[in-house]
Amino acid sequence: MHRLTVLEVELLRDHLALWKGEAHRAKASEDQLKQRLQGLEAELEGTRREGKAIYAEMRRQCQALQEEMETRSRQLEQEMKGLQEQLETCQRKAEVAQREAEQALREWDWTLAQLRTQVADMEAKYEEILHGSLDCLVAKLRAIQPQRKVTVLRLLTRHKEQLRQFGLNPLDL
Repeated sequence: MHRLTVLEVELLRDHLALWKGEAHRAKASEDQLKQRLQGLEAELEGTRREGKAIYAEMRRQCQALQEEMETRSRQLEQEMKGLQEQLETCQRKAEVAQREAEQALREWDWTLAQLRTQVADMEAKYEEILHGSLDCLVAKLRAIQPQRKVTVLRLLTRHKEQLRQFGLNPLDL
């Protein structure tokens, strides 16, 4: 059971690492899209300035250049709109990944708390079993103690008699 729990914890950690990686990739993609959007905005602004300079410089080509600039501007705005939508999508995905990572952390914390509770319960049960075994052992030792005293007294008496047979006083020793 402990091995299964360890495997579950490892699985949750792996799952959390995958979600963190996904969140990091989404954040990197969001940053790239923001940079590209800024570049397009700068390019759009440059295109507008260029159109004004050309208009002031070449009046007769004004109409053709203005149409070209407006076409390019619409394309850039459409592309910018598409990029903004992609950015919003990436932001939503990043938020979802963040929520899922937080949920995974909460689940991991909950699982860890349950495991700690199980370990504490097991420790209490083992302690109860140990105390029961020790109480049983003490009871058995107390039960044989009177018999042991009798056996020790017999041995002492026998040794005293043997010493006396050899003419020795046991109290002198």
